[in-house]
Amino acid sequence: MPPVTDPYQPGTPCWIDLMASDQQAALDFYRDLFGWQGELGPAEFGGYSVCTLNDRPVAGIMQQSAPEGEPLPPVGWTTYLASDDVEAAGAAITGAGGTMVYSPMDVGTMGRMLVAADPVGARFGVWQAMDFIGAGVVNEPGALLWNELNTADTEAAGRFYRSALGLRPATVQGMDGYYSLNVGDRTVGGMQAIPGYLEPSTPSHWMTYFSVDDTDSTVDALVKAGGSVLQPPFDMQSGRMAVVRDPQGALFVVVQLPEAQLPDSP
Repeated sequence: MPPVTDPYQPGTPCWIDLMASDQQAALDFYRDLFGWQGELGPAEFGGYSVCTLNDRPVAGIMQQSAPEGEPLPPVGWTTYLASDDVEAAGAAITGAGGTMVYSPMDVGTMGRMLVAADPVGARFGVWQAMDFIGAGVVNEPGALLWNELNTADTEAAGRFYRSALGLRPATVQGMDGYYSLNVGDRTVGGMQAIPGYLEPSTPSHWMTYFSVDDTDSTVDALVKAGGSVLQPPFDMQSGRMAVVRDPQGALFVVVQLPEAQLPDSP
C-alpha cells in the first residue's frame, strides 16, 4: 500500500496506541510479532513511543500512568478519530452524553488530542493533526487494518457517534447485527454487540484489527511469546482471523486477507 500522507477525513480512525503495564516489554513483543521499531520516547512526552513499520509511523505505546490518587487506566488499545477541531469535538461529545477522560491538550507541535468515553462506556481518542497526521501506514501486514466498536448498546452508541463525530451507522447486508460506520460515502469502521467469545463482564470497547501475512503462524508466535488466544484462527468471507491478547492482556484481532480484498488507504 502507498504511504498515508494526507490528513485523515474527520471521523476516520487515524491512530492507535497501547497503554501497557510494562512499556519496554510491549515494545519488544510487537517488534517481534509485527516487525515494529520503537524505543522509549522523550521524558517531556511521558516516554511515549511512536513505533514505525518500514520507517512510517504505525502505532504508539505508552506506560500506564494516572494522576496521584487515581486508579491506573486499563491495559489496552485506544482508537483515535480524526477531527479538524478538538475543542468543538469535546463540546459535541459531552453534549451527546459522552464523558471526558482527558480534556483537549496540546502534544507539542504534533497536534491536539482528547480521550473520552461514549455513553455506553467505550473509551476512544480524538486527534487534531498539526505536524503529525497519524498512521503513515495502514492495510498492510503489521499495520492497522480495521477499527470496530463492540458495545453493549448498538442503538445508543450509534446515535452518539453520529451526533458527536459524524460517524453514520448502516446495516450490513448478510451480517445480521453488524453495522458499518461511515464518513460520507466511505466505510471507515464497524460496530456490533459485544461478541459471545468475550467474557460476559467485558465492557464496551473499540477493537483493533491488524493485517498479517499468515494468521496461524502469527498466533503461534504470539503464544510462544506469552500471549493468549480467545478465538483460534478461523475462516470468514473476509479472510482468516483470530482474536488474541498480548502478554499484558491487551485485546486485538489479527487478519490474513486475500490479496484481492486488501482495502485502499483512507
